[in-house]
Amino acid sequence: MSWSYSNRLEEAGLRASVGSVGDAFDNALAETVNGLYKTELIYTRPHWATATEVELATMDWVHWWNTIRLHESLDYRTPTEYEAHYYQEHASVLAHA
Repeated sequence: MSWSYSNRLEEAGLRASVGSVGDAFDNALAETVNGLYKTELIYTRPHWATATEVELATMDWVHWWNTIRLHESLDYRTPTEYEAHYYQEHASVLAHA
């Protein structure tokens, strides 16, 4: 982040939503997902007729991403499956929280 941006946030009493270089608070994951979204959906067409067409296609893509697409980093499960498994495995701990 630029020094002036960081200083301005500090002056305003605000915290940045991203971290400094080298820590775990950067937005690399978001950038990766955005890149895949553009490659797998947006750039597959030379022209989109309307913003509504993009919005509806985006909703379909997000649904596919979360419920159908297998993710290597999730042991080849969908995010929906991974989350359900997590809550099933931690149900007793979460119930007492």
